[in-house]
Amino acid sequence: MKLRTTALALAATGLISGCATGPDRKPGDPLEPMNRAVFNFNDNLDRYVAVPVAKGYQKVTPQPLRTAVSNFFSNLGDLSNAANALLQLKITDATEDIVRFAFNSTFGLGGLLDWATPAGLPKHHQDFGLTLGHWGIPSGPYLVLPLFGPSTVRDSMGLVVDVKFNPLNYMEPAVRNPLYVLQFVSVRSDLLGATDLLQQAALDKYSFVRDAYTQQRRARLRGTGDNAAPLPEYDDQGDSGAVPSPAKGAAAGAPAALPNYADPGDTAETPNAASGAAPGAPAGVPNYTDPEEAPASGAAGSVPSGSTAAPAAPAAASASGTATPGPRPAPAGTEQPASVPAAQ
Repeated sequence: MKLRTTALALAATGLISGCATGPDRKPGDPLEPMNRAVFNFNDNLDRYVAVPVAKGYQKVTPQPLRTAVSNFFSNLGDLSNAANALLQLKITDATEDIVRFAFNSTFGLGGLLDWATPAGLPKHHQDFGLTLGHWGIPSGPYLVLPLFGPSTVRDSMGLVVDVKFNPLNYMEPAVRNPLYVLQFVSVRSDLLGATDLLQQAALDKYSFVRDAYTQQRRARLRGTGDNAAPLPEYDDQGDSGAVPSPAKGAAAGAPAALPNYADPGDTAETPNAASGAAPGAPAGVPNYTDPEEAPASGAAGSVPSGSTAAPAAPAAASASGTATPGPRPAPAGTEQPASVPAAQ
């Protein structure tokens, strides 16, 4: 109750003192002097109290148990997500949140195990501040709340509603208060890595946290208000399997408009005899066989292509055992080739 009263008081202070801004104030952060003072208070409290407690919690608690605790509070948060999704008329998101809560509460041992995410039910992050923004209420100036950290005037009002309708509020104080402490320690333990990164990367921690928070809230508000534009098609053209026209010189199965980079030596196509290539040689490779190395037995294939020698005797005659006749005389008026000996 004291925390909620403090948040309301600071929010009212922000609304009242919104006009008391100096010329050097930023448009989105007119309360920067007050915000920096509260930020320094939170930072010192976090450095000397929250961080040591969170590190001790990590040291004494096994990782599976820490994950189970985080899942338990995340499962309770799905009820708030569903309620805000209904207020924003996001029926699909609200249905998924309710199904997530029922699924994890039933099969996940009261939410200690998260079976809904592997089952394909996405986790939504909603709060009443986003609901107010969905219906056009402006965010107002940036505001840093004690203990709660970065916020805005609109989000601080939504925080009061979220805390009011938290299921933990309706438990007995003997159970509720330890659960609140456990939730705070669990969340702070999960953010230790982000704190280390912030310490190393940020020159001005206050400005870094402020800009990160405002950008995140704007992104979530856009995601809850308007559907994102579809992404362009980045599929590989080669997956279509289209065969280009042979006139383009592209290899079979290659994307269109790409030249053929295949090595001619990788193909075993038989070239045209008129090209002068040796039989069995790759396409496009000339015949480098020395004609003098060819046998003079007259067997088929021994005479290189393109020579003027008489063809060899048919294979059927040699197979029958009969004598192979000499070469037939050339027609009258033709000159006897020099490579064939004269008949005796």
